[in-house]
Amino acid sequence: MRVVIVTESFPPDVNGVAHCALQTARHLVDRGHSCVVVAPATAAGDGADSSAPCPVVKVPSLPLPGYPQVRVALPSRRVAAAIAEHRADVVHLASPFVLGVRGMAAAARLGVPAVAVYQTDLGGYARTYVGAGEAAAWRRIRSVHAAADLTLAPSTAALRDLRAHGVPRVSLWPRGVDTVRFRPDLRDGELRRRLAPNGELIVGYVGRLAPEKQVELLAGACALEGVRVVVVGDGPSRPGLEQALPGAVFLGRRTGGELARIFASLDVFVHTGPFETFCQTVQEAMAAGVPVVAPAAGGPLDLVDHGRTGLLVPPRDAAAVRDAVWSLAADPVLRAAHGAAGRAKVEGRTWAAVGDRLIGHYDDVLASRKAVLAA
Repeated sequence: MRVVIVTESFPPDVNGVAHCALQTARHLVDRGHSCVVVAPATAAGDGADSSAPCPVVKVPSLPLPGYPQVRVALPSRRVAAAIAEHRADVVHLASPFVLGVRGMAAAARLGVPAVAVYQTDLGGYARTYVGAGEAAAWRRIRSVHAAADLTLAPSTAALRDLRAHGVPRVSLWPRGVDTVRFRPDLRDGELRRRLAPNGELIVGYVGRLAPEKQVELLAGACALEGVRVVVVGDGPSRPGLEQALPGAVFLGRRTGGELARIFASLDVFVHTGPFETFCQTVQEAMAAGVPVVAPAAGGPLDLVDHGRTGLLVPPRDAAAVRDAVWSLAADPVLRAAHGAAGRAKVEGRTWAAVGDRLIGHYDDVLASRKAVLAA
C-alpha cells in the first residue's frame, strides 16, 4: 500500500500530533508499506530529519503569533505534488486544519481516498484562547471531516463529540504506547534524590505549558507538606507558572530515555488539561507503573479506571486535584496497587497493535471505494 501522511506537525516538534504521525509512519514502513510524510517546515529549516523512517516533504510555514512553537503551513503546491508523485492509495490526514485541508482537497482532485484523524479539541481551544468561537470551530471541524472517507476518533468521548456535531463516518482508533521505553524498572534513586532531596513525594506533570493545559491547578499540590511538584515541558505559559507554582521544579523539555526515567521516578502523575481527545502522557505514566490523577473529561475517561489505576477528578477543580494527590500521598500501598494495575492495563496497547488496526481501517476504506466504483 502507498500512503501519504499529511500532518500539521512532525518531529522535531514535540506534541501528540507529531508523535502519532511519526509512529504511524514507522509502523507502515515496518509492515512493508511505502510512505511519504508532508509536514510544515520547522524553524530550523527543511533539512532531512534523521528520526523519520521515510521521505518527508517540508512545506514553508510561519510561527503562530503568540505561540512560536506551533507552525502554520503556507499555501504550497508541494502537497498535491507529493500525493501525485507517490501514486498514493490512501491519504492519511493527521489532525487536519490548515495543511490537512489542502491535502484533503488534493486527494479529492486526484481521486484518492482520505482518512482523517481527529486529534485536537479545537472547540476547547477556542474557548481558552479567544473566549468564544466554539461553534465556529465545530463548523470548521465538521466541514473538514465531512469530506473524508473516514474520520478516526482517539477516544469514546471524542467519538461522541464528533457524532453529536454531525461528522459522518466516524470510527474509533486509539493510540499506542511504547511499553519497552516506558516501564517501572527505570525508577532512578539518584534522580529522585536530586528532585526531592528531603525525600518528598514526587508529583509530576509532563506536557506543553500552555493556557489550555491549566497546569496552574497544581498550586494546591505545591502547598502540601512533604510533596515536591515536578513540571516537564515548555511553552508560553512557563514564566507565569513558575510564579504560580512556588517550590515546583521545572525541568523544561525532556525526551527519549531521559523522559522515561523521569516518568518511572514519579510517585504520582497529574494531568490537568480538560481538553484532551486522548492524553498520551497519561498512558505513558501508566506504562511506567505510576498512579494517575486526571480530569474526568475527554480521553482520560477511557484510560483511567477510577479507584483502580488512579483517580478522576472534576475538570478545572484545583481543590479536587490537591485532595486526590493527598489521598495517594498518604497511602503507599494504594499507590503501588494503582501503578501495577495501570501497567497491566496498557501492556497490550503497543504501537504495533494499534498500527495494525489503522491498516485495517485503510483496507475498509479502499474496499468501500472499490465497491462504489464497481456499482
